This record gives sequence, structure tokens and C-alpha cells, in this order.
Amino acid sequence: MFVLQKLQNSRTAAGSPLSSPTKLGDRFIPTRAGANWNINFHRINENEKSPTVNKKTKDASSDNIKADGLAYSALLKNELLGAGIEKIQDPQTEDRRLQSSPPEKRSLFSVWNMFVCSNQTSVTIKGKSAKLLRSPRKATRKISKIPFKVLDAPELQDDFYLNLVDWSALNMLSVGLGTCVYLWSACTSQVTRLCDLSVEGDSVTSVGWSERGNLVAVGTHKGYVQIWDAAAGKKLFALEGHTARVGALAWNADQLSSGSRDRMILQRDVRMPPLQSERRLQGHRQEVCGLKWSTDHQLLASGGNDNKLLVWNHSSLSPVQTYTDHLAAVKAIAWSPHQHGLLASGGGTADRCIRFWNTLTSQPLQCMDTGSQVCNLAWSKHANELVSTHGYSQNQILVWKYPALTQVAKLTGHSYRVLYLAMSPDGEAIVTGAGDETLRFWNVFNKTRSTKESVSVLNLFKKIR
Repeated sequence: MFVLQKLQNSRTAAGSPLSSPTKLGDRFIPTRAGANWNINFHRINENEKSPTVNKKTKDASSDNIKADGLAYSALLKNELLGAGIEKIQDPQTEDRRLQSSPPEKRSLFSVWNMFVCSNQTSVTIKGKSAKLLRSPRKATRKISKIPFKVLDAPELQDDFYLNLVDWSALNMLSVGLGTCVYLWSACTSQVTRLCDLSVEGDSVTSVGWSERGNLVAVGTHKGYVQIWDAAAGKKLFALEGHTARVGALAWNADQLSSGSRDRMILQRDVRMPPLQSERRLQGHRQEVCGLKWSTDHQLLASGGNDNKLLVWNHSSLSPVQTYTDHLAAVKAIAWSPHQHGLLASGGGTADRCIRFWNTLTSQPLQCMDTGSQVCNLAWSKHANELVSTHGYSQNQILVWKYPALTQVAKLTGHSYRVLYLAMSPDGEAIVTGAGDETLRFWNVFNKTRSTKESVSVLNLFKKIR
């Protein structure tokens, strides 16, 4: 009680602002309601750095600050309230609540004794707090919001129903520009013109690499599908059968599926004569604008301007599953490489939603309104994340964590709809294309998760302060 009264008198003598100086009690209770402990704690060492260094490291350290803030908050709860927190959630996840065990009973005197003894050379930290400080935390992954490369792409069409960009397994990018197809080597940055359809009075409406990366299929406005040997720069043959433009292509080993404005999906084996291997899949009532084979090569998903998402197998000429929940054209389709039978699809301007489907049970799963037209979807090869590109009205690129569906990153830079998306063969980078006639390359995914501990000023057992 004497110590409390002494503290009270010392603050009054120093001119501390008290609401009523004449009414003095026997206790001093500081007001901390408006204090932001996370910010105040991390301002301790802020002034030691120059303004230039602070500005450069502000973005890089923001996530570490959040993580340290959570750790500091947990430490206070352990020592003051006996919360018994031993583990902290990843600050990037949606649920940031602290996992705690039932608090032990503590008296106010034990709390006060800890503060009285704080002027000693060392403070005893309880076992659970020590475990909390020793526990490693994952290094926060930073996604650069600036593309690492930008290429000009003149005459890249601003047409939602076309697919004009693809990245091969041999690290070669194919782009359809007007009447020509160009190849860009990601290894040498060399650009080669593969073909020019102007002599045939035709134009390019889709491109697609074979799985081995040696052949590239070119869909045309007149309804042809040309097969080219990329290394030799030679057209091998042209497939007929469509009566309108071919806007979607999908390879499955040596089988090639093509979707057209004539509402048909043709599936052909490029090793055999077309008429012998052709399968005609009819199920859409308007233009087919999206085609993707599942990672196990068993199911084909197709999206159309009739707002339908259809799933086909190898044997049937009719869809085995039909999903009609989208309210606009379905171009964006992606099969998960991490969960068998999981399919994601995105709707156009009137829909704006990304939907997830369990094709093993034909059941819808989650639905998320993105706020803008969904143009493309692609899953990460290494983590349970996916990237989506968007058109009206925000023209952005979003990275999502699944199944929490929390937004990991938002990338902007295109001034038109981001209609085209392809992923590098190593699964780390993506390229996006838009009607602003640019191709932008982004590093969005990691091959492996970092096992290094993030640097924290709270790590008392690794660093001397």
C-alpha cells in the first residue's frame, strides 16, 4: 500500500494531468484504453534507423510487425492473466485468434509482484511463455506488386471469349497477335514469328501447347485448328470440322479438344486421321469459351456463353455433370492439383463469382463474390492457392488461399481487362495479358515454403537486446 501511495504522490507532484486533483485515492490505475500496444511496442527501435532505410523497409517489415504484435499480446496475456498461450496462428490466415488453454487462477498480488520485481536484472518467465517465445514462426511470404518483366504485345485482342496466351513445358511462351503467332523464349528472351495467317485471310483466336511442349495448336477465326512443330517452325497439318471461330483449346496427351462459337466441342487424336478419332461433344447452347482437362486426364470441363459449366468423360458424348449456378459466361476453369475432383470456375460480368465443385459427388462447395468479371483461374502447383484475373471493373489479379478463401495478394497495373493468363512450367511465375497490349510477368507462387524463422525482437532466446 505504501508503494502505491508513493507512486500516486510522485505523479501528482510531476504535474501529471489528473481529472480531479483534489480527489486522491489509494490506488493509481493508468488509462490504457486508447493505447495501441502493437504500434507502441514496435516504435522502440524505429528512431534508430534513418528515414531512407525506414521507407525502404516499411513494406518488408509490416508482416513481421503484425506477427510480433500477436506474440507480444500473447506474452502479456500469459504473464498478466495466466492465459497459457503456447501457439500463435499464422497472421496471414483469416482466423487470427490466439489458441489458449484454460487460464489458471491468479491473484492480483502476483501480478503486482511481477511489476515490483521488474527493476531487477532478470525476470522469471513461466514455462508456457518460454515455449511461446521459442516456438518458430514461418517467415512471411512477400509477393511483389511490381511485374518483373513487361513485354509489348501489339494487336492483342480485347475479346473475353478468346485464349491467346499459353506457356509450354519447355519454357516457351506463345502469343496470338492479330494474324500471327509469336514465340518468346523465357530462357533467351528471343522472339520468333511462328506463322502468319494473313495469306489465308484468317486470324488467330486461340493457342495451346501440347503437354510435352513440342507442338502448339492454333485455333483460327475460320474454324480451323492448325498443328505446328515449334522447334522446326513447320505446320504439320490442319484440322477441319468447326464452322465458326475456335476460341478454346485443351490437350490431353495426344488428344486435342477444341471449343468453338458453333457450340461444338471436337476431340481428336493428332496421331490418327481426323475422321477416325473425332468425337463430337454437344451440350452448350452458345459459344464454348473455356476448356480444361483434369490433372488425372479423366474428365474434361467446359464453360460456355450459355452460363453453363459441363463435365465430360472419355466415353460419353453427353455431359456427365451440368452446373447452372453461374449468371454469366464461364471462361475461367481450373482443376485443383492438390485435391482429386475439385474444380473451380469463374463467371463473367453479371456473375463475378468464383465457385468450387466436388465433381466426385456432383455437389457445389463454396462460392465467393469477387466484385468483378472473372476472366481466368489457375491453381498453384506447390501450395493450396489459386490466382484469378479480372475484368470489369477493377482489372486486377488476385491470389487466394484455399479453402479459407482469404486474399493473399492483389496485383494491379493493367489498364484493360486481364483476359489472358498462363503459368510458367516451374509453377512460380505467371504471365498476364490484356487489351492494353502488354504482357506482364509476376512472381506469385513459391516452389517450397521457407523453413527459416522470421527475425523478431521478441525472440529473447536467439538475440541479445
